[in-house]
Amino acid sequence: MFGRSKVRNIIPLDLEERLKRGEKLQIIDVREPSEVASGKIPGAINIPLGQLPQRFGEIDRHREAVIVCRSGMRSTKACKFLIGQGYDQVWNLMGGMNGWKGRVQ
Repeated sequence: MFGRSKVRNIIPLDLEERLKRGEKLQIIDVREPSEVASGKIPGAINIPLGQLPQRFGEIDRHREAVIVCRSGMRSTKACKFLIGQGYDQVWNLMGGMNGWKGRVQ
C-alpha cells in the first residue's frame, strides 16, 4: 500500500493526558451504536466502521484524529482506510476501550 499505510498507535494513558491538557483532538469511535451506548470517551463522534466509507468526510483531515473501537482491531482497519484516503494525522488507540481507564460519557 504505497508504504504510507503504517498505522501509528497511541496508548490510552497518553491520550488521556493529551485530553486533560485540552488538546483539540478528534476522537472517532468506530464501534456500533449498541456498543457506544455503554460508554464512550467524552466528545467522541460515533462513525461505525461499516459507515466510514460514506462518512469519512465528517473527519477534519487537518486535525489529529484518534480512532477507537473495543479492542483495537476495527480501529486499525479504520486507520488504514483513512490513510488510504490521504489522512496523515490518524492514531489508533491501542487496546481500544478495553484499555481506556479515563472518563466515559
